[in-house]
Amino acid sequence: MNEIGYVYIMASCRNGTRYTGVTNDILRRVSEHRDGLVPGFTLEHDIKTLVWYELLPDIETAIRREKSIKRWRREWKLELIEQANPEWHDLWPTLSGEEVGAALSRVKLGPGSSPG
Repeated sequence: MNEIGYVYIMASCRNGTRYTGVTNDILRRVSEHRDGLVPGFTLEHDIKTLVWYELLPDIETAIRREKSIKRWRREWKLELIEQANPEWHDLWPTLSGEEVGAALSRVKLGPGSSPG
């Protein structure tokens, strides 16, 4: 059975330094980058913003896609990001569920109410 794969791009800022990676667990891997647990390029360049990702049917396909994107010209990578995320928002809060948790914490509930 093949496990799914993700290709992702993280950035230091809009049009800044970017990192393209591949993983079978995007929540774990992006969290590691954000927390500074991955030694190397992303840590050295303070790259913590998830700006693009793609789910692929298996890790082998994801690895091929990552290698392909890494060979692309800078302009093509910028276009890929901006087609899906024109404002370069950090996709981590939505992906990780942080936005949902924050929204629920702001809901004022009456006696006997529940958020669901």
